[in-house]
Amino acid sequence: MTRILSAVLMLVFLQPAMAQRKYYKTGNESSQIPMVKVQGGSFDMGSDDESADRKPAHTVNLKDFSLGTYEVTQEQWTAVMGSNPSLRKCEECPVTNVSWTDIQQFIEKLNSQTGKHYRLPTEAEWEYAARGGAKEELVKDHSYVARGGVNEFLNAHPGQRVPEKDKTGKKYSGKRLPQDVAWYEGNSKGRVHAIGRKKPNELGIFDMSGNVEEWCSDWYVGNYGSKNTIDNPKGPATGNAHVIRGGSWNSITDEIVVTYRAAYLPDTRSTELGFRLAE
Repeated sequence: MTRILSAVLMLVFLQPAMAQRKYYKTGNESSQIPMVKVQGGSFDMGSDDESADRKPAHTVNLKDFSLGTYEVTQEQWTAVMGSNPSLRKCEECPVTNVSWTDIQQFIEKLNSQTGKHYRLPTEAEWEYAARGGAKEELVKDHSYVARGGVNEFLNAHPGQRVPEKDKTGKKYSGKRLPQDVAWYEGNSKGRVHAIGRKKPNELGIFDMSGNVEEWCSDWYVGNYGSKNTIDNPKGPATGNAHVIRGGSWNSITDEIVVTYRAAYLPDTRSTELGFRLAE
């Protein structure tokens, strides 16, 4: 009886891990991309209390879109491109050492194979999804409603953001302590990790804080320009570098918050740099 009970308990504990290993092999196709449907809505993008390139905070309206549940893996990349550019080989880890230009070739081939319309997310879509989108948890207080610690508004004065010192909650995707949702400098042991091993955010999306930095479609500019409300922004028409979001396994905690921005030239390749797809 003891052995039977032990076996049952073992299955209970292993079931989430066993289910997790099926994350991308839907229909026995390694190139299958699990997606989360993200309901459109309005959110306050950026922050007036952080670095200059995240200012000014401004309202963005987005239509519905889909975003990859996980970062694209080495196995998925190999299934489409025939080779794996990552230095540390690990089928279930995010593919790295891929430039923005490389990814455009991957997307073209993947769309041809699948008949889909995959693309890189805009940085507005990326930040909205990282915050939890329309499912972002509300933390109620006697004076204001705090939206996940990064997108908060005063009840008495709609549209006015809560001062940084009065905010509650966390700034990481999932709004928990960073070690709960992210692989970063403090816990990664100096390497990338398999996707989906940390807790997801409210939308069920994994690793939007840490593990690998993620390319976005937009050209990078040094700030958001104005506080005017914008509908479905796609960034400037031209530029020199593309936006990077999310931080990596080698990032400090300030670099894995949902508002963090960086920029790389389109041909940049790095062991810290990968991507996820949108549709």
